[in-house]
Amino acid sequence: MQLGMIGLGRMGANMVRRLQKGDHECVVYDVREEAINNLLSPGISGASSLDDLVAKLQKPRVIWLMVPAALVDQDLALLAPLLDAGDIIIDGGNSYYHDDIRRGKELTSQQIHYVDVGTSGGVAGLDRGYCLMIGGEKEIVIHLDPIFATLAPGSAAASPTPGRD
Repeated sequence: MQLGMIGLGRMGANMVRRLQKGDHECVVYDVREEAINNLLSPGISGASSLDDLVAKLQKPRVIWLMVPAALVDQDLALLAPLLDAGDIIIDGGNSYYHDDIRRGKELTSQQIHYVDVGTSGGVAGLDRGYCLMIGGEKEIVIHLDPIFATLAPGSAAASPTPGRD
């Protein structure tokens, strides 16, 4: 599956690397050109701007914001006008849920899907996987499942609780 990733800090960059290992194609953007250049490799291409990122993604576009919660509204204000009906925005930060509800309603009025995915795992997530707390429209979440399955730890990441299957 193809995904655009905005925000290439420690977690965003490692999430892209994990997705690449899972045979997903990523188009990446960050305000720091060096962060983009550090990821360029087969399956990962860079974008020079939000316009460029959107142009490089196939419709319906899937764009994951991995930026601090305080920047999400600012980034959405720049990104949403570039998108078309049916495109999907994922907020991977740990935004306050009232903000996610508001954002979802605002984007729905533009026929853009919004999925909030609180993400935890830090720098160890590249190898161990990420805990994903997913909220969104059922059919959109199902569509995105290949991405979530690649990022999640999987059953081999931790021993089962004694006495449980």
